[in-house]
Amino acid sequence: MDSTRRTLVATLVAISCAAPLWAAQAPAHAGAPVLTKEEMTTFLLNARIGSKRPAGSGVTNSKRATLTDGTVMHDAHIQTVDVAMPVFQAGKASETNFKDTYRFNIAGYRLADLLGIRVPVSVERRVDGAWASVTWWVDNVGMDEEDRIKKGVAGPEPLRTTQQLTTMRVFDELIQNKDRNQGNILWTKDWTLWLIDHTRAFRLGRELLRPDRLVRVDRELLARLRALTTETVSAAVGESLRKDELAAVMARRDLLVKHFDDRITRAGEANVLFTMAPAGATARADQDKSQ
Repeated sequence: MDSTRRTLVATLVAISCAAPLWAAQAPAHAGAPVLTKEEMTTFLLNARIGSKRPAGSGVTNSKRATLTDGTVMHDAHIQTVDVAMPVFQAGKASETNFKDTYRFNIAGYRLADLLGIRVPVSVERRVDGAWASVTWWVDNVGMDEEDRIKKGVAGPEPLRTTQQLTTMRVFDELIQNKDRNQGNILWTKDWTLWLIDHTRAFRLGRELLRPDRLVRVDRELLARLRALTTETVSAAVGESLRKDELAAVMARRDLLVKHFDDRITRAGEANVLFTMAPAGATARADQDKSQ
C-alpha cells in the first residue's frame, strides 16, 4: 500500500471513530426570522461566510461557520470531503466502491424533500476554493438519539416518536445509508426528528439491507415513493448523484414498494400503513377531554 493510500485509510478510519457532528446546537441568533426552504437555499448560496471553527473531532476539516447576508445571520455546516476508493479496508471489514462525499448531503436533502422527510437544506458552493456542501444548522435541538436512549424518554407523544423513527428506517434503506449513527439523529425541542450527515449514503447496492425492520410505513410516504420516477428524481438531485447512484436508488425504491405491497397483501392495510400523528395531537386531545 503506497503512502497516499495509507493516509486515506487512516483518515477514513479516524472519521468513523470520531465524535458525531451536530451533536450540540447553538442558540439561534437573536431576532433571526423564520425562512422558507427556498429562502434558506438562497441564503446558503449567497450569504457571506464569516467565522469558521471545527464542527467536531473528525479529521476531514469539517467546519461550522456563521453566515450573514446583512439581514439574516445563521450557522451552517461545511463539508468538503470527497473521497472515492475501489476498496476500503477498516480492520476486518471492507467495502467496495467506497465513497465519502459532500455531494450526498445535497442529494439527501433533495430526495428527502420530495418525500416529505426532514433533512436540513443543503447546497453546493465553493468555500475557500473547494466545492462543499453548505448545510443549514438545525435550530432548537434538544438532544440526539444517543441522549434520548440514555434518558429512556420518548417525548409527550411516544407514538409520533416511534413513527418518525420508522420513517427514518425506510429512508435509510432507500439511500442505503450504512452510517446512521445516533449522533446524526437529532430531536428538536418539539420532538421533531431531523436527519443529518449523509456523506456515506447512496451506495450502489440493489438490495434492502434490513427488510426485517420494515414492518410499517407512513401511508403518504409510500404514495410518494410509488410516484417517484427516474426523471423526477434526476431533476431534483441534479449533479449531486451520478447515473449509477441514481439507478441504485430507483432499484431500491422498487424493492421498497414491493416489500410493503407484499406485506399489505399478507397482513392487511391496517397492520402495515399508518398516518403520521401530527405534533401536539396528544396535548390537543387532553385539552378536549378537559373541556
